[in-house]
Amino acid sequence: MWNALRELLRGRFARRLALAFAALGIGTAVLTAVLVNTAFTARFEDYLSQQQQTRQQQLVALFADEYNRDGIWRPRALDELAPTVTMTGSEVELRGPAGQRVWSLADADVTPATLAMHRDMMGTGDLGPPRSLPISVQGERVGTLQVRVPQGVVPAVDKDFQASVNRLLAAGALGAALVALVVGVFTARRATAPIAELTRAADDLAAGQRDRRVTTIPGNEIGQLATAFNTMADRVEKEDELRRAFAADVAHELRTPLAILRSQIEAIQDGVAEATPKTIDSLHEETLRLGRLVADLETLASADAAAFTLHRKPVSLTTLVCEVTAEFADAFADAEITLRTDLTEEVAADADPDRMRQIVTNLLTNALKFVPSGATTTVSLSRHGDEAELRVADTGPGIPPDELPYVFDRFFRGRDARANGSGIGLAVVAELAAAHDGHITADSRPGHGTTFLVRLPATPAPGSGRGLRKGLAAGPETTGQP
Repeated sequence: MWNALRELLRGRFARRLALAFAALGIGTAVLTAVLVNTAFTARFEDYLSQQQQTRQQQLVALFADEYNRDGIWRPRALDELAPTVTMTGSEVELRGPAGQRVWSLADADVTPATLAMHRDMMGTGDLGPPRSLPISVQGERVGTLQVRVPQGVVPAVDKDFQASVNRLLAAGALGAALVALVVGVFTARRATAPIAELTRAADDLAAGQRDRRVTTIPGNEIGQLATAFNTMADRVEKEDELRRAFAADVAHELRTPLAILRSQIEAIQDGVAEATPKTIDSLHEETLRLGRLVADLETLASADAAAFTLHRKPVSLTTLVCEVTAEFADAFADAEITLRTDLTEEVAADADPDRMRQIVTNLLTNALKFVPSGATTTVSLSRHGDEAELRVADTGPGIPPDELPYVFDRFFRGRDARANGSGIGLAVVAELAAAHDGHITADSRPGHGTTFLVRLPATPAPGSGRGLRKGLAAGPETTGQP
């Protein structure tokens, strides 16, 4: 049976859960049996105690009536009471008011064996403990009755009833255990099935099956765990796809400059070509391409570790953004893109200034890559509650809806990218924003431009901010349009 149960309930947790249900059923039945038998015992003890008290009161009344007849204790009259007392199987000794012995059953030639025989005949059980009972007549104590009455026995019909109840309880306990076991098996299988599938899915995912997902998703905490696992698996699969695509892109990017470098250097070595300034410039350009690719990879690694390497200090974000946009003025002018700023409000934060410059630089570099000539890019900074909001909005073509959810993924490059790149600029921004306890969002509609919004925890602005705001407000916009 145990082997069958192990086969039915694979896993220690399932077996333990089923056995816990069975143990609960048995325990409940056993507890019920104990309580019922305790109640029976208490009632029977009360019944026997009442019988003893009744016999004792009857004997006291018998001797009180005898005394009341003559006003004294007469041994001959007391001997006449002996048959009645003997029939009860009780041992009796009468003492006077002063405690002197007056009479006992031995005076009437009644032996203990005779009393025992009557008790056996009447089925009244063994003698109980001795009791001293006062005898009073008309409010005056006339003697003391030393008595031991039979304890009494539980009637056979009551014993049979208790035995039948115990049998029913035993059958109920067995039935409850079986029902609880069945319910436990069903519940255990139902409860552990999603966990078992989740475990198998995790093992398959670890074995390399990136498309493995959990299909059984109940509407409880386990279902939430399964949903989180599927989301994680989706992200892992997407990361793998992006990583493979990036590896292919890197291989392609490396192959071209390396091929050019190799061919030109071999041509010079073989004497086919001369090391002219033009050839040297070409070789230099290819080395720069390799350097940019390596720098992009270093930037991504640095962003990953940003949370551990931040050098926070109070920073005027308004001043910082103003300086970075000024550095990009010529680049936007050359690209014939209007660069506008709205930096009239002093905003500060506890941040790493170098990392914040990198955030603004990457956002503006991204605008230079994707915003066409004649469009406008607006950089604004404001404070809303406890958050600083850096907004970079453009009037470019926008981002296709199917690409928008992935713009912050590593190595992602849109289909309409007009410039070469590794696709990590916005991913670095997202990593750095998160390292500063903030986040970045993107809002875009095709044909209506794109807005990137970075939110960071803000701090009170420094006292010199009022003069700075006035100077910034007077600054001209940068434009490359005629």
